[in-house]
Amino acid sequence: MRAEKKESQALAIDVLQHGYADDPRPILKREPIVLAVGVDQFKLLEIIPKIPDIQIHELLYIGDGERPKVERVKRRLKYDELTATAKLELPYAIAKIVSQNEERFVEFFNKSVPISLKLHMLHLLPGVGKKILTEILEARHRSPFTSFEDIRTRIKAVPHPERMIADRILEELMDHDVKYHLFTSR
Repeated sequence: MRAEKKESQALAIDVLQHGYADDPRPILKREPIVLAVGVDQFKLLEIIPKIPDIQIHELLYIGDGERPKVERVKRRLKYDELTATAKLELPYAIAKIVSQNEERFVEFFNKSVPISLKLHMLHLLPGVGKKILTEILEARHRSPFTSFEDIRTRIKAVPHPERMIADRILEELMDHDVKYHLFTSR
């Protein structure tokens, strides 16, 4: 599980040029809003942009120092607060983040540990039961995994390891009652 820290980059999942549709203020008084997902901890964020021409799935720098396109991060959001568009785009954004950070997520397959006597971190991935868990542990014991393709090749029952990771991340974001957060912060 990851320590709480600030995101430094986020992927835009919706751009509201005139703010939220249900904002009672006149359009000219509203500020543009970008809904985004953090790249490191998958925090859902409401961002106030400096410039209006931000595109969906554009990578935005939101860390300390000079931010070329972002004025400020306004607040953190819950999944239920996302717009319909943001909810539709979120799985694609997560898949993009996972594929662009393959090494980090392959490392999860190599370094994950038991949570308790009966539960392993890998069990929390969709589709991983005792048999697949045993296969993964035995394969990584022989030699660490080097890529998603390596996992696919060596563990036939895991044809899409990147999708398993992305599905788990989405589950952690959508479900308030998830007990264990492997990739997201509470």
